[in-house]
Amino acid sequence: MARKRMFDIEVVDTDLFLDMPQSTQNLYFHLGMRADDDGFVSNPKKIIKLVGANDDDLKVLIAKKLIIPFESGVIVIRHWKLNNYLRKDRYIETIYKQEKSLLNEDENGVYELGIPDDNQTSTVGLPSKEKNSIEENRKKKKKKKKK
Repeated sequence: MARKRMFDIEVVDTDLFLDMPQSTQNLYFHLGMRADDDGFVSNPKKIIKLVGANDDDLKVLIAKKLIIPFESGVIVIRHWKLNNYLRKDRYIETIYKQEKSLLNEDENGVYELGIPDDNQTSTVGLPSKEKNSIEENRKKKKKKKKK
């Protein structure tokens, strides 16, 4: 597992993120620091206790769709691939392959729960209607760079 982690300003400088309590923001950063190379964290409750956060902080991160929880207790950071890029020679795949198999990535590399079926219209991964959507900001920035 890589020891260096990054956080994309397009994720942490949004109103969605900044409107959260500081304890919730702090928890997000600590989860990010301890995630494996695919953004999975196996011990979020330990990290909550370690940093002085509480279960409500984790619930806020889930409600704001910054993390995705699994029944196994493992969580994944949705915007992991926006925050971090690892060279192939340093990348170690997650051991949480079952949970990873339940995820889909949109065109920006953002994790979504569910794998769309080619024969059906899926609501997973559709653009957010939210004004300050992280994904929308990313798309706008890419369009500006192309011009």
